[in-house]
Amino acid sequence: MSYNQISANVAMKVLMQYDKAVNNALATRVKTKLNFKSGKLNTYRFCDNVWTFMLSDVEFREVQELVRVNKVKIVACDGKGVGSRIEEKD
Repeated sequence: MSYNQISANVAMKVLMQYDKAVNNALATRVKTKLNFKSGKLNTYRFCDNVWTFMLSDVEFREVQELVRVNKVKIVACDGKGVGSRIEEKD
């Protein structure tokens, strides 16, 4: 889109289809559970039904694997009805 190779309308349709495909794959194909623990919650915000968390000293743990990271930003929203908020035009 930034190089004017596709229109904004086509770009929006591609992004919406991508979001639907990723949400479907996560809901139906991913079986792995992951736990995390944060040493500190630096900031949090709830705006327009979107939560944003800034964490530090975070441990991610899967069954036999542990990963430690210094900083993590988590953005979370309700996945239900996401496509209904964006108007499609032909």
